[in-house]
Amino acid sequence: MTKYINSLIIAIDGHSSCGKSTVAKDLARLLKIAYIDTGAMYRAVTLYSLQNNLIADGSIDEESLKSSLDDIDIRFRTNLGKGTNETWLNGENVENEIRTLEVSNNVSQVSALGFVRKRLVELQQIMGEKGGVVLDGRDIGTVVFPNADLKIFMTASPEIRAQRRYDEMKAKGENPSFDEVLKNVKDRDLMDSTRKESPLKQADDAVVLDNSNLDQKQQLDWILDKLTEMGVV
Repeated sequence: MTKYINSLIIAIDGHSSCGKSTVAKDLARLLKIAYIDTGAMYRAVTLYSLQNNLIADGSIDEESLKSSLDDIDIRFRTNLGKGTNETWLNGENVENEIRTLEVSNNVSQVSALGFVRKRLVELQQIMGEKGGVVLDGRDIGTVVFPNADLKIFMTASPEIRAQRRYDEMKAKGENPSFDEVLKNVKDRDLMDSTRKESPLKQADDAVVLDNSNLDQKQQLDWILDKLTEMGVV
């Protein structure tokens, strides 16, 4: 059974701010396998673009970003003190910076760029090819690992997702407007589901987890039930 877990690929896709990363981290920690936050990778590219003035007035300098991709180094490191997975961009811890509303407002259009997706999908496939991994994002079960052992599509109402995101930002000392956060959630839903490159959609063989009325433990228990049905746990 342990051998199978160590080769298992679990793909968690879904809408923005529905708690994919949280449940993926919890699941990886419980099963003692790796966790790859693919959304953080796109956020890191977006942060790099903002820091280097490749995004201005909502427009991306695509040629400059394309030529800069080889200069963008993204890694995940475990903070042993906090027991958390953190994102590092070119040698700097940017876990907090990539979660700002400015990055959130620009990440969907960066994610829609074919050359960005191609590069990051390649990296994600390399990271997870040996299995023993949980990945969350928008296109894990449809593009990155279409043969994943378990595919989950997570969702919740826009208002509930916006409230969660709002509370998270307030806890970090930010002072966003709830209406602005809700607009961001709805705008990202539209952009993610209608973009040309790898649009957000439910894989045909994915199981749907609507967590509008579920807490963290209930979500994890729900996934563990699916793994039990598969004979994994």
